[in-house]
Amino acid sequence: MTIDRWSLVRFVHVTAAMGWVGGQLLLSGVILPALRSAQEVGPDQRAALARTAGHRFAIISTTVLLPTLVVTGVAMAMHRGVTFETLTEGGYGRLLAIKLILVVVSVVLATVHGILVRRHPTPARIAAATGLASSVGVVMFATALVP
Repeated sequence: MTIDRWSLVRFVHVTAAMGWVGGQLLLSGVILPALRSAQEVGPDQRAALARTAGHRFAIISTTVLLPTLVVTGVAMAMHRGVTFETLTEGGYGRLLAIKLILVVVSVVLATVHGILVRRHPTPARIAAATGLASSVGVVMFATALVP
């Protein structure tokens, strides 16, 4: 087994994906429920902490994680010879196309959540939960793409 530069590119891609999807899971499955159940913290403080955590994650996602995923993803696709036509074919191309659609859906839903969260919390939660499900779908299809 050898580690070449494409192994390193894939490693960076997977690490960024871990940060993106794992961060969503951590926020929604650990941090927010812990804040909701924290009796020693008042409702205004809980809301402020939740906003701060979400905002910080959004900054890291949009400035580091998603750009890293795009750059490394495009590089790996080019290295494998993927074209737009390949995305319509069966096998690897179709799996990659589904993964990319789920990525777009997840990013759009995260954006919708960010817009709605202060004024419309219920639709914002729905967008967040659906976006998280989409992100988990991205991981599922990504595992099928590993050569």
